Parts: sequence; C-alpha cells; structure tokens
Amino acid sequence: QVQLVESGGGLVQAGGSLRLSCAASGIIFNINPMGWYRQAPGKQRDMVASITAGGSTSYADSVKGRFTISRDNAKNTFYLQMNSLKPEDTAVYYCNARIKLATWAAYRDYWGQGTQVTVSS
Repeated sequence: QVQLVESGGGLVQAGGSLRLSCAASGIIFNINPMGWYRQAPGKQRDMVASITAGGSTSYADSVKGRFTISRDNAKNTFYLQMNSLKPEDTAVYYCNARIKLATWAAYRDYWGQGTQVTVSS
C-alpha cells in the first residue's frame, strides 16, 4: 500500500522560511512527476510546484523566485523549500505524486494528508 506522508508545516512570520517534506512509502516502481499543491479556505486547490523524474521543475507565478522544489529519488522523497513567505501563502499544502507500482501498471495519483502553513503579518 502506497502512502505519502508530509511533514514540516507550521506557523511563521512574514519573510520567514519553512521546508516541507513528502515521503512516499510502499512498493513503488516509478514516481513521475511529484508536486505540491495548496488550498486556502474557500478557494480551489492550486498547483504550487512540480518536478519530473529528470529534475525539470515548474512553478506557479506567485511563488517563482521564493519556493524551490527538489527530490531525492533514492529515498522517494521530495521537498518544498519556501522562503520569503507572505501571508497570502497561508494554506493547507498537499503533496501529490503520480506513481507506477509495477512495469505493467498504469500511473495513478496519490495525495498526502495535507499540512497547514500559516504566515503571520
């Protein structure tokens, strides 16, 4: 059974930094891509950043230059380094991974449980 377990959320003042982690466990053949999404109260869940198996990254315009996504393929873990945080970054952050369990299997989406990030002004 595959699980994504997140850690690293919390409360921080504006201008501060946080680092989120997402570890995938279980029998996994391949993960591609991995990504972070966020959802603020009353709003839809939006993509924040994603990274492919080859290391190609993409970011939402609102976080470019402040957030960095990275991955450790050997550990099936990926990260979101968040710097220069703003109050508008406050949301529940979810990790997402498209995972293939075997060579013959199709890719399937998995989600973490979500972690709260609160940025105070």
